[in-house]
Amino acid sequence: MIPVFCISISIFVSFSLANMFGISLAALGMLSTLTTALTIDGYGPISDNAGGICEMSGANEWARKRTDALDAAGNTTAAIGKGFAIGSACLVGIALFGAFVTRSSMDSVNILRPLEFSGLIIGAMLPYYFSAMTMEAVGDAAFLMIEEIKRQFENPRIKDGT
Repeated sequence: MIPVFCISISIFVSFSLANMFGISLAALGMLSTLTTALTIDGYGPISDNAGGICEMSGANEWARKRTDALDAAGNTTAAIGKGFAIGSACLVGIALFGAFVTRSSMDSVNILRPLEFSGLIIGAMLPYYFSAMTMEAVGDAAFLMIEEIKRQFENPRIKDGT
């Protein structure tokens, strides 16, 4: 609940101070930390891979405990990075909607009108559509990776370990 309240307060304060320009600046402020957030988000998979390598290589228990602690920290940093991405996307969405309303010279938006309601439903569906396409692409890449691993294990030198 805390992130939702923070974003809501940011929207209210920035709109009160400078209308849609204020919201745009707030979005820009959140997006200015994007490189840091992406760097932090990359820490999770790296530490997870380190734990996997440690486990597969048969390292001692001390090393495994260390990589488990790093993996837990990596999961936390990944969640923080995703929170920044969601918050900035919210502010950017509001700024884009404000730009559309301003550019189209609309005085008000009434979601009880069929055209506006249809657009609202289509707009709400788009993130799910793009998420589904992303998940499908990940599944396709994983399938191709498994096929390549199977192909490599057919090599007699790999099978024998020489």
